[in-house]
Amino acid sequence: ISAKYNQEPCVKYIGPNGSGHYVKMVHNGIEYSDMQLIAETYSLLKYLVGMNNIDVSNIFKKWNKGELCSYLIEITGNILCKKDINGNFIIDSILDVASGKGTGTWTANSALKFHMPCSVVTESVFSRYLSAFKANRMIASTILSGPDLSLSSDFDKEKFIEDIRKALYLGKIISYAQGFSLMKKASEHYLWNLKFSNIAKIFRSGCIIRANFLNDIVTAYSENNNLIDLLFTPIFQDIINLYHFSLRHIVITAINHGISVP
Repeated sequence: ISAKYNQEPCVKYIGPNGSGHYVKMVHNGIEYSDMQLIAETYSLLKYLVGMNNIDVSNIFKKWNKGELCSYLIEITGNILCKKDINGNFIIDSILDVASGKGTGTWTANSALKFHMPCSVVTESVFSRYLSAFKANRMIASTILSGPDLSLSSDFDKEKFIEDIRKALYLGKIISYAQGFSLMKKASEHYLWNLKFSNIAKIFRSGCIIRANFLNDIVTAYSENNNLIDLLFTPIFQDIINLYHFSLRHIVITAINHGISVP
């Protein structure tokens, strides 16, 4: 009855003493960061590039056919083009305030406890907290000025969009790598002996963070369950070396133009 990936059930015995609950918690922490990265990408495309909801929707749908293929990218493409009964885009009617059930906070707390740098998850949790200060943000918007959102007239739109795609993909990889490093640290501390290839396998279907590149994570941990860091494996090394300039460029550009990219 479980979800299946290529006919393989996405269910495994994780380990003793609440380790399964811990893995689920970290899954949710990664989910927080995944959604934050997507939200930032939406802001860049809509407010900096100047695209409308349909254009942004089409971009996400296009990206979902490539290495970014994942559940959250898929539903983002679908949500952005949805309209209500009056013909208005639903996304434009949603209040920009996000709550949470606590699992992101627990993941951040655990990372702090183990002295693990889960920066993407932690900043995503803080972004949710910040969103709750809606009244404060409304006041700030009337008395504090920010930089100009417009890009220079000679900017290469297609290249910039491709840089955003690369930055998003690398951000996702970093987030997953930090999550798996945190699980490794907890496994060592609590003597759980977690099998990380199995964890990556069960994330591939029926989970919010399911994504095609989890197959690469499965392969990496199948070869060595005691990896120092996923980012040091050959396949992810290659992506980092190819994409880090795009990530740096997008972060710098976003900051210079007042787009929040924590």
